[in-house]
Amino acid sequence: MHVAAPRRRAAAVAAGLSCLVLPLVASGPKAVASPPLAVGTMAAAPYEYLGWGNPQKPTDVMAATGVKWFTLAFILSDGGCNPKWDGSRALTGGSDQSAINAIRGAGGDVVVSVGGWSGNKLGEKCSSASALAGAYQKVIDAYHLKALDIDIENTEFSNATVRKRVVDALKIVKTNNPGIVTYVTMGTTPGGPDANGKDLIKKGAAAGLANDGWVIMPFDFGGHSGSMGSATVSALEGLKAAVKSAYGYGDDTAYRHIGVSSMNGKTDEAGETVTTGDFQAILGYAKQHHIARYSFWSVNRDRQCGSGGSGDSCSGVSQAPYAFTKIVVQYTG
Repeated sequence: MHVAAPRRRAAAVAAGLSCLVLPLVASGPKAVASPPLAVGTMAAAPYEYLGWGNPQKPTDVMAATGVKWFTLAFILSDGGCNPKWDGSRALTGGSDQSAINAIRGAGGDVVVSVGGWSGNKLGEKCSSASALAGAYQKVIDAYHLKALDIDIENTEFSNATVRKRVVDALKIVKTNNPGIVTYVTMGTTPGGPDANGKDLIKKGAAAGLANDGWVIMPFDFGGHSGSMGSATVSALEGLKAAVKSAYGYGDDTAYRHIGVSSMNGKTDEAGETVTTGDFQAILGYAKQHHIARYSFWSVNRDRQCGSGGSGDSCSGVSQAPYAFTKIVVQYTG
């Protein structure tokens, strides 16, 4: 399903170092204050990776598209049970904090994403659910977060013990942070979550985890029929069925607990392309069923490639600037 170093999930520590010199905001880091109420909805919070792919200034994206929320990636282990940006940059006092301050200063807010495909995973490096919850709590406290995304992939996803640890840690987080929104994001097949994904959802239900959104990444399929929009709808229907079965929800409630994180343009898989038309189809489905989340990977790529352009910083398809973000921002929950 995945290539060796997929663009969607690359937690490139070396590339992350470049973000330290990017002019994300004009001023240096300030103390993190409690965020003001953001206009807009966290249900539409596209990913931006500030350590990869020549990231745009978040406030420029906000001005150009009207988007108010971003999902910022990725928090990883520093080698132990301690969270850092890309596993190397401190939570506070650096360019990442400055970017968050700037987003909030412009009336927006952030979801922080933990995990991704590459790098050291907190779910594996923390030896217990309580220790993992403590690592998540450090991230929540650093930014007074309203929402946390656990992007569980690769070896963290394939290990049943780690899957349970993540679920149990999130339950602790939900108990200790009333009102916080949690998303669990994972890969999928065109028919819905694979065996590991279904097991993860079942473990969540068995643990009594009131997770707000089980989210799939419907791309890098390794083969599918029809458009990527229709394949995404098929995958979401499979996800809805899995969540409904595990939790005993009715249809409407099950839909409201699923989400999608697509990929714009050419994906990591040769011959697989997600178009703006596909994004419109996903938007229609999201609006019809009031799903928990409509996001995509990534803002970094939401522009046309120039001469010598890289898939890390452009979509690989003909498009107007921010064409995909402007579709996603139409979703209000």
